Amino acid sequence: MGYVALYRKFRPPVFEDVKGQDHIITTLKNQIKSDRVGHAYLFCGTRGTGKTSVAKILAKAVNCVRPVDGSPCGECEMCREIAAGSSMNVIEIDAASNNGVDNVREIIDEVSYSPARGKRKVYIIDEVHMLSPGAFNALLKTLEEPPSYVMFILATTEVNKIPITILSRCQRYDFHRITIDTIEGRLRQVVDAEGIDVEERALRYIAKTADGSMRDSLSLLDQCIAFNYGEELTYDKVLSVLGAVDTEVFSRLFSALYSQDVNTALTILSDVVIQGRELTQFVNDFVWYLRNLMLVQASDQMEDVVDISTDNLKTLKDLAQGADTDTILRFIRIFSELSSNIRFATQKRILIEITMIKLCKPQMDKAEDSLEDRLRILEEHDEKNSRIIGSIQSGEIGVISSFSQGQAQSAAPREKKVLDRAVPEDIKRFVNDWAKAIARMNNPMKLYMQRAKLSLGNDDRLLLVFDNKQIADKYASGESADEFQDFIDSLTGKHIEYETKFIEPSQVFEESYVNLQSIKFDIVTEDDEKETEE
Repeated sequence: MGYVALYRKFRPPVFEDVKGQDHIITTLKNQIKSDRVGHAYLFCGTRGTGKTSVAKILAKAVNCVRPVDGSPCGECEMCREIAAGSSMNVIEIDAASNNGVDNVREIIDEVSYSPARGKRKVYIIDEVHMLSPGAFNALLKTLEEPPSYVMFILATTEVNKIPITILSRCQRYDFHRITIDTIEGRLRQVVDAEGIDVEERALRYIAKTADGSMRDSLSLLDQCIAFNYGEELTYDKVLSVLGAVDTEVFSRLFSALYSQDVNTALTILSDVVIQGRELTQFVNDFVWYLRNLMLVQASDQMEDVVDISTDNLKTLKDLAQGADTDTILRFIRIFSELSSNIRFATQKRILIEITMIKLCKPQMDKAEDSLEDRLRILEEHDEKNSRIIGSIQSGEIGVISSFSQGQAQSAAPREKKVLDRAVPEDIKRFVNDWAKAIARMNNPMKLYMQRAKLSLGNDDRLLLVFDNKQIADKYASGESADEFQDFIDSLTGKHIEYETKFIEPSQVFEESYVNLQSIKFDIVTEDDEKETEE
């Protein structure tokens, strides 16, 4: 006999060998032991999760002469015939190629004949959602009231396409995606049985790449073993076969994108292309890397969730400490959108390059969350400039130009003057000139204050209302608050006290606050009063 693929060779023969579907296996075994087996089952779930395997085991179990704890014995004549595919009691139908009314009518005609041997005649209809509407209608009556010796097992990956009339006639079982740990454990059993030496990291990566599908994991393992036949299957060899990229590359790529180093980011992508890596897989893996980064930043107890080695976890934690949460979320959003679009693209590299350039230049992105990234960049530049000026003032830089000296002197702290507190007329005048005031601000203050709405505060204070809590907190106290206070004091010549509030974006501003910006105040000065009297 020729070579048999691993996913066929290691197809589970009994319920106990099915991995990751305990909620279904327990129910079916109890039904068989108590002789409460139904006449119609619907198995739903993603590819490779065990729907067809469980259907075949169930078909053997209901026909087995000596079932053991609800599972087929595997030794009686009926079990052997069904396992070999030669039994007339189990009929497998592929609805993708047999989806017409005539095909269903053939089933209906055959149902009237009882099995010559065994207890039950079992019809396994795979990809049942592919049946035509007419075929579904033809199947309805037989599915609802079949003869006592007939059982239908319908399997589908798209249960949303099944008519409700069919769903109501079946016992529905949803097959879950299988966890990485469960897949890895099964792969370890397979390689041990085959006598193949495989690194633990290699199996872990194959299990993760399978995306919850046991069949996909065995097919990937088969592919990797064939490429490295007779040799130890290492992590690097698996990456090479699957066209994947090591985590260290993703760390360098994230650092480049976060620091807006577009040259380094594009160079990394070029190296990935030259190495022949699969670009769709590259994007999907980078999204997974960003997800791990987000989880590590959210909590220190994520070692069991991120599924990476100890060395890579340490690097991930170091990156997470210096990264901004909003920026990571923005990266995940953009690369997730890219992952959806790149599958059908003919120029995948160009799409990735455009995405990287946009990430390095957030001013090109009009999305709401890009504003936070633009503000972060401006603040980092301002902080860097402040450090340079501070170094000049402290004499740390020995040789400076006369221009730099003048700049340092102008940046020196000045003694604050004690100003009179603003009266309501001063606040009204400031509100009228708010647009001019914003124009005179420097970034990033200008970008922040463009989002402010002016209202009345307590004790004749000016109230700044923001739809972003971070900005409201930023200007409530601290250096940013002092900077804004100095700006309005110097602009008006009076001390205008202010406070900040946060309002949810979904809340209507006018319902809770007075919109001073919509009011055109008529400011009357003392000179105007004298002219009126004259």
